[in-house]
Amino acid sequence: MSLELTELADLESRYVDLERELQNPDLIRNQRSYTATARRLAELGRILEVWRRIARTEDEIEGARSLLEDQSQEVRELAQAELDELGLGLGRDQEELKALLLPRDPNDDKNTILEIRAGTGGDEAALFAGDLYRMYHRFAESRRWRCDILSSNPSGGAGGFKEIVFSIEGDRVYSHLKHESGVHRVQRVPATEAQGRIHTSTVTVAVLPEAEEVDVDIRPEEIRVDVFRSSGPGGQSVNTTDSAVRVTHVPSGLVVICQDEKSQLKNKLKALKVLRARLLDKANSEQRQRISDERREQVGTGDRSERIRTYNFPQGRVTDHRVGLTLYRLSEILDGDLAEIISQVGAFFQARLLASASQAHV
Repeated sequence: MSLELTELADLESRYVDLERELQNPDLIRNQRSYTATARRLAELGRILEVWRRIARTEDEIEGARSLLEDQSQEVRELAQAELDELGLGLGRDQEELKALLLPRDPNDDKNTILEIRAGTGGDEAALFAGDLYRMYHRFAESRRWRCDILSSNPSGGAGGFKEIVFSIEGDRVYSHLKHESGVHRVQRVPATEAQGRIHTSTVTVAVLPEAEEVDVDIRPEEIRVDVFRSSGPGGQSVNTTDSAVRVTHVPSGLVVICQDEKSQLKNKLKALKVLRARLLDKANSEQRQRISDERREQVGTGDRSERIRTYNFPQGRVTDHRVGLTLYRLSEILDGDLAEIISQVGAFFQARLLASASQAHV
């Protein structure tokens, strides 16, 4: 997976075109399009930079090889040492170029909607759903991303959530968080456990790319909107007006309920935002399944039925089962320090994509 001279010329031509396009006043006025174009320009620039570095290194290797026939043993030894060093650098650059040339996930630049739901474990699962919400919220804050709760279903007086849905907006949010989808398992002693026995509970996390209207076309006749009075934990009324909104997408049967806002309009807009994201995710999942059926193997889908991570409180341990990573920094991780986990998991899935691409070219 390398660049031929003709491909390099095409990329350089495209780079010049994008530079010129960024000067277009109409594009500058459209902030979303301007940002996307600037990001693509930066990506192309990175590819060209690495390719040129590879070309320079290959020239230097040829020069060093010519010295291996020198009559001086000292010169030959120096040439061999230089070749060894240049070879290592060349290998790193070639791997980086392969990664840069991988097909991009079209959703990587999108904002994200996270859906966290308590699974098995009753109140303990609901409490841990709240822990995970705070973990992702604090991670987002550390990246200067913006969070907004779209829908929540608190777990009565026990604390935590039966379900919480929230959006995260910022730079390439989905590319960072897309591999967080799955079953998260917690092992700890509940506060109500008199004999100190460790209980195991689960929480599911779904990471959806936020869909725009251009991504998902929802026709008015395809949705049914019902309004009702919002209620809090235990059925307690929190509004005296019918501000809660239930949106049903009739063709798919998907239902979204939003009642956190006092405004019926705001709840409807939030419900439609979640519905678009779920419809986009449904379409993406169906497409991945079709590809999987054709290849007889599914690569990097973030299957939500899979247990991906365990948080063990007695040992202060977090283990990501996909990459075999274990860290004894549970409190820091739950406080939002996810950078190391996200980096290693991302590298793991990128390696799988590279291996799959290599096999496809054999």
